Amino acid sequence: MDQKNPFETRNTFRLHRAEYLVGFALSIVLIIIHFGEIRWIPFIALFAYIDLFGYIPGAIAFRRSSDGRISKVYYVLYNTMHSLITQAAVVGLWLWLVGPEWALLAIPFHVFGDRGLFGNFLKPFGLPFEPVGTDPLYERIADRLRLRSQVAGPVPGPAAPEAAEVRQGATL
Repeated sequence: MDQKNPFETRNTFRLHRAEYLVGFALSIVLIIIHFGEIRWIPFIALFAYIDLFGYIPGAIAFRRSSDGRISKVYYVLYNTMHSLITQAAVVGLWLWLVGPEWALLAIPFHVFGDRGLFGNFLKPFGLPFEPVGTDPLYERIADRLRLRSQVAGPVPGPAAPEAAEVRQGATL
């Protein structure tokens, strides 16, 4: 993945998840070390509000939808609530209004757990809100990249035949 090809292969996705698993593990260690110092009601509230506003409404709408299509509002809610930017702002506000406390560990515990354990990253509009199977287009791209890496390694630049096909509108 790079700035011109913003998608991941299975291996880079696993590595990306592994990075979040490290953060998740660190949050667990800190929770264990400071277990007696955590105010548990704020911890539970900070953990739950992310999904209460960001996931549950979209999950309900998706399950109620006859064809799996739901409003993009649910994607925006999910992505906003599961954004590290949003959660950093929440932590900053909490620090300013309430003060520092170990209950704030609920936020990295939640977000890093979602990404590291479950592989739940931000949701693109072009995919179903809930995973329903691997998209055939992704499978074709992944197969092409896998084949390319086995044969001769990555092909530099847009002169690669596949790049020309894509530019001309051919399907992969």
